[in-house]
Amino acid sequence: GVTLALSGRDRQRLDAVAAACRDKGARVAAETIDVVERGVMAGWVTAADDTAPLSLVVANAAISAQTRGGGDDEEQVRDIFAVNVAGVLNTVLPVIPRMRRRGRGQIALVSSIAGFRGLPGAPAYSASKAAVRAYGEALRGWLAADGVRVSVVCPGFVRTRMTEGNVYPMPFLMDADKAARIIRRGLERDKARIGFPWPSYFGMWLLGSLPPGLTDRFFRLIPKKE
Repeated sequence: GVTLALSGRDRQRLDAVAAACRDKGARVAAETIDVVERGVMAGWVTAADDTAPLSLVVANAAISAQTRGGGDDEEQVRDIFAVNVAGVLNTVLPVIPRMRRRGRGQIALVSSIAGFRGLPGAPAYSASKAAVRAYGEALRGWLAADGVRVSVVCPGFVRTRMTEGNVYPMPFLMDADKAARIIRRGLERDKARIGFPWPSYFGMWLLGSLPPGLTDRFFRLIPKKE
């Protein structure tokens, strides 16, 4: 009974998700789009909003050095920021003025527990997710008076294609469907920050709160993405 506008770059996987949603009674418009294409994203988001006013917008696209097949060289650093930061802006900025005029709406920005402290093994990814977290938390305060709700999602390790190539231990690794249920409950409760699993979330929050001089040695022990 809902209308969904879904985007992705893998047509086959996107069509499979769209079909599954239609089987459950949703109306679905699915488009293969790259979030770094600002004009294309603006056109798609506004067209979707014209068709059915968007009540929830989720900015979820992200890549890491692992996704790009190597370490943080210059091209990968720029790619990570283009998708993880500019891609978020390209997703939410077109709809914010419309939600403000309507006096309602909800936005979810997917950050990461890596956004609480720069990880030596993933500097660009950590920095991009820190930017998303700070932007989302500030956006929440700015848009509250307009009736627009904003939540920042800070997951730990979730079993996805982004993590399947990691060769190092991933504490409290969580299945994607369980992560989705946690996110959904958090959005329903209008939580400012949806962080999980709790031990990973709390640990990274604490480490990010301590002086870098105390934590540098610990973070140097964390494996780099190969």
